[in-house]
Amino acid sequence: MNAPITEAEQILLRAAERGRARNLPYAGEVTPIEAHRLVNAIGARLIDVRSRFEYEYIGRVPGSALIEWKSWPDGEFNPHFLADLRRQYGPDDIVLFLCRSGIRSHSAAVTAAEAGFGRAFNIVEGFEGDLDANGQRGHLGGWRKAGLPWVQS
Repeated sequence: MNAPITEAEQILLRAAERGRARNLPYAGEVTPIEAHRLVNAIGARLIDVRSRFEYEYIGRVPGSALIEWKSWPDGEFNPHFLADLRRQYGPDDIVLFLCRSGIRSHSAAVTAAEAGFGRAFNIVEGFEGDLDANGQRGHLGGWRKAGLPWVQS
């Protein structure tokens, strides 16, 4: 008799289905709520790829790691991104990438998957979600809008 499938396994299956539906080169996509549940249930690694400025002053997820994708204010790509990722995590770790809206984290997940991280996921909606009709973030989704834990310096 098979053991019942856990909530974390269900989340990973849904995330993989989303990834296949969009033909993504990484393991899949999770919502902020699903990411939070994976971190708590199975110790998935949440990696914030925003700039240090965003991480420290706009807010961050407690326990997340910062590995910048691009720096602020110049927007230069971090040439040490993969080295920093490999220094902290292994290719079998479940790594969940978070940025402001899901765009930089998508790129980070692609890069991680291409480097052999077979369990790389993008957190859709990001920390602040998409822009609303007034050009502001935080109203249309994201980690904060979902009411998940976050802190601000």
